[in-house]
Amino acid sequence: MTRRVTLLLTTLLLTLGLAAPAGATGYRYWSFWTYDSGHWAYATQGPATARPSDGDVQGFRFSVSEDSGDAAKPRGATSFAAICARTPAVRGQKRIALLIDFGTAKDAPSAAHPPVRRTACARVPSDATTADALAAVAKPLRYDTNALLCAIAGYPAKGCGEQVSSAGDKHADGGGSGPSVGLYVGMGAVALLGAAAAWQARRRRHA
Repeated sequence: MTRRVTLLLTTLLLTLGLAAPAGATGYRYWSFWTYDSGHWAYATQGPATARPSDGDVQGFRFSVSEDSGDAAKPRGATSFAAICARTPAVRGQKRIALLIDFGTAKDAPSAAHPPVRRTACARVPSDATTADALAAVAKPLRYDTNALLCAIAGYPAKGCGEQVSSAGDKHADGGGSGPSVGLYVGMGAVALLGAAAAWQARRRRHA
């Protein structure tokens, strides 16, 4: 019986260790997307080198994510016809439909309030990049020394691709919430199993 209790205790401890949540680490940044056939796809190159064609739809989303695999997509239905309906074509230029999603309050830096999602039709020279199109409709833009896009239309006011922890409040650095209820329950279960083992040991000695 003592061996059985010990085995149960060991199993529970291992289970608690495996179930303990680890604080995932991500980055707060503007991701760049292309829209095709009704679906958003993470862009394979940066806005400074991408050269969209007339009629293309592209998007930007501000959020916290670990990598491109879990990055949040721009929200809301969109189409080139809807965004650029009032922007006539001009010879020698192209029209790029842009959707700019400033994200949610959860992903915003501390004390920041994300603006409302917006769309814009940029009419730019035929050889213009996505960065050129963005600059035409969403100034001020802010870049870091490595040419990483840090802010669109002035948002956010500071910071650029900073590392943050999902364990913190609003994904901000620091600020734990204390032990979870599950941890206390687990501690109680361990205590009960320990008491059972001690009781069995005393019973054997007095048998």
